[in-house]
Amino acid sequence: MTPSTSLKATLIWLVIAVLAIANGTLREFVLAPVIGHAWALPLSGISLSLIVLLVTHLAFSFLGAHTPAARWLVGVQWVLMTLLLEFGFGHYVAGKSWAELLRSLNVLTGDLFLLVLLVSLLAPSLVARMKNGR
Repeated sequence: MTPSTSLKATLIWLVIAVLAIANGTLREFVLAPVIGHAWALPLSGISLSLIVLLVTHLAFSFLGAHTPAARWLVGVQWVLMTLLLEFGFGHYVAGKSWAELLRSLNVLTGDLFLLVLLVSLLAPSLVARMKNGR
């Protein structure tokens, strides 16, 4: 992956991060009061996964990840950046305990953060397949 592709991947991820924050805000202040936290949490994970796919689709030609290896590296970059944001911000800024943050990885609680990470990893390759018809 070239430095240019990495920079573009970072810019695209920043768009995804802003939309993820909006998605979480919507979950906490609109969905949870209306349908309850138990339903809002997984719905939010599904909607964020779709947001990742949509943004990847819209920005794919800008990204310029032309090889399968470059697309995998972009996915890995996005997962690492997401983990750094989630755990770094969550612990050092929001003051959450590590145990509380690690609970987001437990799908049995209804949190689909692992799905979001998986979609983030696979999105560049999946979108390439969709666009190439394979």
